[in-house]
Amino acid sequence: MEEQEREISDIDPSENQSEVENGVRQVVNYSRGLERAPLSIVLATVLYCAEFVSAAMVSGKYHSTKDDTWLGFTITFMLVPAVLIQLALTFIHRDAGRDRPLVLFLHLLLLGPVIRCFEALIIYFKGVKREETYVTLYRKIILKNGQKIPTEWEIGQRDRMLAVHRDAFKRTAVIQAFLGSVPQLTLQMYATIQEKYFLPARLALMIINLVSITYGALVCSVLAIHIRYDDYKVRVRPAAYLCMIVWRGLEIATRITVLVLFSTALTYWVALVGLLNLLFFFFQPWTEFWAKKGSLTQGLEPNLSHFGTVVVLSLFTLLYACINVFCWSAVQLDFTHRELIQRRQGWGRLALYYCARFVENFVLITLWYFNKSDFFEYVCAPLLVVQLLIGYSMSVLFMLVFYQFCHPCRSLFKYNVHDCLHCICCQKGTGRRRHQKPSYSTHLSQHPNPRQSIWVICPVSMWTNKKPIR
Repeated sequence: MEEQEREISDIDPSENQSEVENGVRQVVNYSRGLERAPLSIVLATVLYCAEFVSAAMVSGKYHSTKDDTWLGFTITFMLVPAVLIQLALTFIHRDAGRDRPLVLFLHLLLLGPVIRCFEALIIYFKGVKREETYVTLYRKIILKNGQKIPTEWEIGQRDRMLAVHRDAFKRTAVIQAFLGSVPQLTLQMYATIQEKYFLPARLALMIINLVSITYGALVCSVLAIHIRYDDYKVRVRPAAYLCMIVWRGLEIATRITVLVLFSTALTYWVALVGLLNLLFFFFQPWTEFWAKKGSLTQGLEPNLSHFGTVVVLSLFTLLYACINVFCWSAVQLDFTHRELIQRRQGWGRLALYYCARFVENFVLITLWYFNKSDFFEYVCAPLLVVQLLIGYSMSVLFMLVFYQFCHPCRSLFKYNVHDCLHCICCQKGTGRRRHQKPSYSTHLSQHPNPRQSIWVICPVSMWTNKKPIR
């Protein structure tokens, strides 16, 4: 229900609103949500089918040319995410205990997203033609000109059903992007360099992979915002989408290119680099969970056993690790929390991740430069190295621009990018006067707002994610 309300919170408030008691603005037009066509569901289904068909065509080409190695990996990266998507759709819709043999049969044929897309479209077009009485009420907070306006929505049954479909396809888009498209794109780029020619079907598959990865990373960022600010109605502007697309596209493209180039020079070492990255991000949340001596949350699914909960959390952690190998996941896992995700904005981890990733990319591309094969003799290698490093730096720049100017909930941040930069500059400028301890009364007189005065007194707390003393 929380996920359904989170998706329904994207509904724009109706122009016909009435004030109710306790300062809550009630939205009486509950069918407004059905006016938004489920384009995200259609796009996720189209990307799934296009990638599956193009991967099958490339597999046929590899079979005809007796390239068994490329054939095996291509089929693996095609089937594994497809199977996981069927399991995710079945789990989210709770079809295991329902009498739906046709839907389950189509899931066995790996056609689950197609039938789910048709179901969502049928719900949408039926809901547009006729209205229904609402079945539940829920409240969200709207941010308008820095003010928090509590708002109440009336939600109908079809709104809830359509929200479940949207929520499910968001998860499948992330699974498809980071468990299928990312390894598939890496493999096809490596095969292209090794074989030294472009195959039209392979080029089409690579383009579809890149679009799927960018869309999956975009969905991952938006989901993180919705989960972290669940009490608010989050509305992402077109400028924010554009900024995130450039940020994620540059980040993932440069990362994959660096790994592929490194693999052409040191083929077996790239497996070690990827495995160490995967294991680190996989065991990081489990290590923090064991350090806190917490117990596994039972809010995941009431019908799951302890073993089933561990399996689902392990798959969830695997997806989290695969995302972090190639880009910032925008969330931090916390298995002691009911929602499994920390809600606070971890600026320290964000800065540490991008600094470490930049250094790693620099080391890998440098090793490639000194061990590159003869195939790159006609390529300006120094220029390529500089372009990759600048590309990754540009992705970080667009990320900073997004958090500073385009984030839909930036007014709720305790600290933003300019605060961190201002803190660093102040620390450098006042390094010689650290022995002079400012008085608390002086700061209060300079800053009438007590909350701001505490921020000035304790600027280092923003890097440790510690809340200022109230």
